Amino acid sequence: MKVKKGKNNAEFGAWLSIGVYIALSAVKLAIGYFSNSEALLADGLNNTTDIIASLAVLIGLRISKKPADDDHKYGHSRAETIASMVASFIMIGVGIEVLINSVTGFLKGDISTPNIIAAWVALGCAGIMFLVFRYNSRLAERTGSRALKAVAVDNRSDALVSLGTVVGILGTIWGLPWLDALTAIIVGVIICKTAWDIFREATHMLTDGFDVKQLETIKDTVIGLDGIEWVKDIKGRVHGNEIFVDLVIEVNHEMSVYESHAISENVEHELLNKHQIKYVHVHIEPH
Repeated sequence: MKVKKGKNNAEFGAWLSIGVYIALSAVKLAIGYFSNSEALLADGLNNTTDIIASLAVLIGLRISKKPADDDHKYGHSRAETIASMVASFIMIGVGIEVLINSVTGFLKGDISTPNIIAAWVALGCAGIMFLVFRYNSRLAERTGSRALKAVAVDNRSDALVSLGTVVGILGTIWGLPWLDALTAIIVGVIICKTAWDIFREATHMLTDGFDVKQLETIKDTVIGLDGIEWVKDIKGRVHGNEIFVDLVIEVNHEMSVYESHAISENVEHELLNKHQIKYVHVHIEPH
């Protein structure tokens, strides 16, 4: 029941991002068009991709709540990770489009001076996105949702992009007419970099990659328990916001089945209490 509550909280974070992105993208695109700011237009396009990416994450969170069934014995938690990957594809596509349009305009010398109102709009949007980032990052930490963590990272990059947009617009107004277009190019690069980071983490988890340092920490916890002579093998993988651990431990060869079973239960209990790992498979061998 606790997990379901966490998923629902994570869904609220995704809905919050969607609502904010819809409002901000509409404002940025409108003001960017009428104020002749390429940087603000690029920032607005960035937010339109965030709407689609947040929707993908929301769908992934919904699917991940489905219980285990006949052909998904481990549940559907990896739908969150797939949603993160889909979000990265959408972001990279728009990032490349922003880069192509910005570089083409910059090389052609198609440069215009934006209105000061564009800078104020970008600054206000940066403040709003920073607040959304703080909220979603804390919510992702509390719920353990990796998909919402990806959304929060995107929120932070959007806040930084908007701050860069402010600098570009003001620079253009104050006598550097090329700075607005250059800022639009930088926005495209940031979008692509954020997309790559999310994609890399998602593929790492989907291919059963696991943090080696975290695995060593888990191993140290297990090997320090009474009755365990050695940890012969340990593996870890991530399903959404859940960690699965497989262990092969060695115990005294004269130990009874009852005693070795008690040790297995103790391992499961310790990993749940110290590392919040609920899914542990323990195989016992004689030392």
